[in-house]
Amino acid sequence: MTRSTVTTGALARRVWQAMFDVLIRTAPVRTKSLARRGLTPNDSRALFSLDPRTGRSMRSLADEWECDPSNATWIVDHLEELGLARRQPLEHDRRVKLVVLTAKGQRTRTDLLAEFRRPPSEFDALDRADLEALDRALTKLAATPRAERRTAGAGTRATPESSSRRP
Repeated sequence: MTRSTVTTGALARRVWQAMFDVLIRTAPVRTKSLARRGLTPNDSRALFSLDPRTGRSMRSLADEWECDPSNATWIVDHLEELGLARRQPLEHDRRVKLVVLTAKGQRTRTDLLAEFRRPPSEFDALDRADLEALDRALTKLAATPRAERRTAGAGTRATPESSSRRP
């Protein structure tokens, strides 16, 4: 089948499958990076959700992560054990705890982002025109409003059982 006879939907599926395959094939590098730090993929997702200045309530984290509040607590407990995050009371409502990154958490997040954002060696085989085409397409995808991205993945919720770390 030539490119001109492939439907847009079929082409989109083929492109996504290729992107997904690259992500899966390169996942062991990211997993090893996390393991060196005693982290799971859920822990890294949590690190990328937190900020050292602006605290996040456990409820807002559970909502963002689409998980039960008890699972969010479990993840934050682990980050606290590693010294990467801390809970602090909200000034006007001491019942609410805000979760913030510690200095160590900020450094860890920065280091992880630097490692995760290094392109895999497969990108070395692409010429400039291919890289520019990918850049244009992925820039458009990244600009998709967050609400649209969330509805695309609706129905998936993280649970303690789906994490690679057991309590």
